[in-house]
This record gives sequence, C-alpha cells and structure tokens, in this order.
Amino acid sequence: MSFKLAIVGRPNVGKSTLFNRLVGKKLALVDDTPGVTRDRREGDARLGDLEFTIIDTAGLEDAKGDVLEARMQRQTEAAIVEADVCILLIDARAGVTPADAYFAQLLRKSETPVILAANKCEGGAGHAGRMEAYELGLGAPLPLSAEHGEGLGDLYDALLPYEVTVENADADLEIEAALLDEENFDPDAPYEPDLEAPLRVAVVGRPNAGKSTLINQLLGEDRMLTGPEAGITRDAIGIEWEWRGRRVKLFDTAGLRRRARVTQKLEKLSAADALRAVRFAEVVVILIDATIPFEKQDLHITDLVEQEGRALLVAVNKWDLVENPQEVLLELKEKLGRLLPQIRGVPIVTFSALSGRGVDKLMPKIEEVHRVWNARVSTSRLNKWLDMVRSKNPPPASKGRPVSLRYATQVKSRPPTFAVFSSRAHEVPTSYKRYLVNTLRETFDLPGVPIRLFMRRGDNPFASKAKKRS
Repeated sequence: MSFKLAIVGRPNVGKSTLFNRLVGKKLALVDDTPGVTRDRREGDARLGDLEFTIIDTAGLEDAKGDVLEARMQRQTEAAIVEADVCILLIDARAGVTPADAYFAQLLRKSETPVILAANKCEGGAGHAGRMEAYELGLGAPLPLSAEHGEGLGDLYDALLPYEVTVENADADLEIEAALLDEENFDPDAPYEPDLEAPLRVAVVGRPNAGKSTLINQLLGEDRMLTGPEAGITRDAIGIEWEWRGRRVKLFDTAGLRRRARVTQKLEKLSAADALRAVRFAEVVVILIDATIPFEKQDLHITDLVEQEGRALLVAVNKWDLVENPQEVLLELKEKLGRLLPQIRGVPIVTFSALSGRGVDKLMPKIEEVHRVWNARVSTSRLNKWLDMVRSKNPPPASKGRPVSLRYATQVKSRPPTFAVFSSRAHEVPTSYKRYLVNTLRETFDLPGVPIRLFMRRGDNPFASKAKKRS
C-alpha cells in the first residue's frame, strides 16, 4: 500500500499547483483568489519511480467556532492525521508570515512527519524568504517552483524514506481504458459486471441541494465540507468507497447554476470541473431540493447528462419537509415524462440526506440503473422486434417509394446503441426514429437510460458471410 502525502499551508501559497504537478493532471482548481480549495482532494501521484497518494487541502486559517473557515480547517486537520507525511508549503516571495509561524508550531506538535518547502523560488526571487523559513524549526526548507517544476529532485529525496511497495498503481487507468474499449462488443454475450472496477457515481445538481451532505451520509463520516452557505463545494472531489463488497467511486460536484448567472471566473472553473466529473462517471445522480419547485435548470442538467450518454436517476432530497409527498411525487414524474421524453421512465428516489431516512434506497437503485445502461440485446431478439415493428407500423413512404427496414443489431452498450440497416436510411424521418427508440425501450425494458439509434444504409451486413459459411 502506498504512503499518503498531505500538502498544507496558508491560503494561496501554491498547494493546488503542486498537487496538479505531482498528479500530472489539472485536477484541482487553481486561481489567484485565496481559499479556492475547500474540501480535501486525493489523487494518485508519481515522482520519478515513487508512487503515492497525495492530498490537497484547504488553506490553514486561524478560525474558531462553526464558521466556514473553521470547518475548512477541520477538514485539513483530518487530512494531516490521515497522512503518513506532510509538506508545509510557504510562499518564498512573501517570506515567513505570522500565519506560517503559527501553523508550523501546530504541525510540530503533530505526530505526522513534516517536510518544509518554499514555493515560488524560480529565478532566485524567493531566496531571502527561503532563508527566513529556517526559523520555523522544521529543518532545511526545500526550494520549489510548483508552476515550473523546479526542485522536484530535492522533494524526491525527501520522500524516498517513506516509499513502500506499490501494486497495481495504474489500475484506474487500465479500468478507464477498458470502459472505453468497445471494439470487441458482442451483443449476444450476456452482460457480466466487472466487480473489480469501481462503479463511478457523480452527484450533480443546483447549489445547496445537499450533495455533500448526501455523500457524507453514504460514507458514514463528515468527509465533505457542508453548511447552510450555498456554493461551498468548488472542486469535483472523487472518494473511494465500498458498498456491500463492491468498490464505488463517488464524485461530489459544485452546484450548477444557469449560465447567465455565472459571471465569476472561479465559478466557471467549478462548473467545468463538475461537467468533467459527469463525463467520467457511469451513473449520474441528479439531486433536487424538494422544498424548491422543479425548475428549468434541473431539466437542463438532466438533458446535459442524457446528451453525455450516462445512466441517470433523479434523487429528491429534503423529502421530510414536504407536506403532500404523494402529490409532489406524481407532479414530478409527470413533468419529467412530459419535458424529457428521451429518458422516459427515469427512476426517482426520495430521502432526507440530513437525517439519513430513505438514503438506503439510493445505492440499490444505482446498481439497477447501471445494469440497464450495460444492457445487451441479442441480434435474434432485435430482428424479431424489427419484424413486429414493420408489420405493425411500417416507416412512411418517401417520394412515393416504400422505405424498407432490413436488419437491426446492437453495436455497443453504455449507453445501449443500435443500428438499423435500410437501403434508404437517410429518408427515414426523425419522428419514426423516435417511435423506434420508444418501442425499443418498452420491448426490452430499458427505462430511464439514453438510447442511441443510427440508421445505416445497406442490407444485412452479415448475409454474405452466412452464405460463404453455407
């Protein structure tokens, strides 16, 4: 098992920049605004032949009580306890500040080993500040430039004593590649879930719907920063979890507001990070606040997930505050069916994330939706369906000439994707394609998942092969 490295320091010293440098990807949001990072984010890092888990944390601030800054600091303190080694990062150009001295004193009392590093030392500009850092009593400060990648050799030497044997370090990358590999898809082979791969679940919705509270309730701990303030979550945070023996990776995301209301650069970055989590997920939970009427933005988010082709379900939080639950649920189902017919039958789960009542219904429903998203329909069953469709409601003629549907097959799953062959495929109207999708959904029990249907020109592509075999 690899060691864990936590990056700590006061706000705006370059912690997220160093995190991104070591992970090799721009996972953490970076901006000149202090306090961008609020939750602790984990990633798989590599430095030379060292492979380890790295934790990005919120900037340390001297705050008390239950204000947002104090809750952020408790998240950082939890990361320090969890880590095998910490890096205390200071801004060499600003020199040692009272906040640096205060938190160095706190870290000296911690049982977690501490490495002192002076960031922004490129070009010798931070030499004086680095010399000042000796007074913190944490040993010789390492000169670094997280932005330019300088000083990583010294950091490697400092981390080398914490090296442990790492197995399957590239597991996530292999899993991701396997998810994308559809070249050898066989619709006649039964679907068997890969229990070794983590089930990737993203929770999205409007601000203050209770996404982080839901994640904490599922995990059984205060892992994510929560509170009454809207927009606390900024990064899309991925957390490994296990449910009934199955690996799950949960993604908490920033609240998505209407594009016209998003004017600040930081919120735009947060929204882009949330959309990236949607693209990376397999199942997306769209969280709705039961106390706020179903709005156009909820429909927009749902439509966006459908366009990305992800399995989805609608979760309604704060259900304990609803006075007429049956009426509200019927109204919600009616609106979804009427306004988003392309995902007809999408499951709806109701609960209270704060009290935990009803949350146990969520994961079984996620597994159910995931199975439908991976559904495979054999070619023989598809062509029996096509015969039924042709006899019951044939496609309309084009320019006085009949349009014949010759053959159907499933070309991939995730989401279920089908191809129907016709000699005049380009003349099949959009309304008839919608009819085909709806009958596919009803015939093969595919509720609530996006279905892709392509009309392709030609006859049965396997007919010539069958003749050669005979």
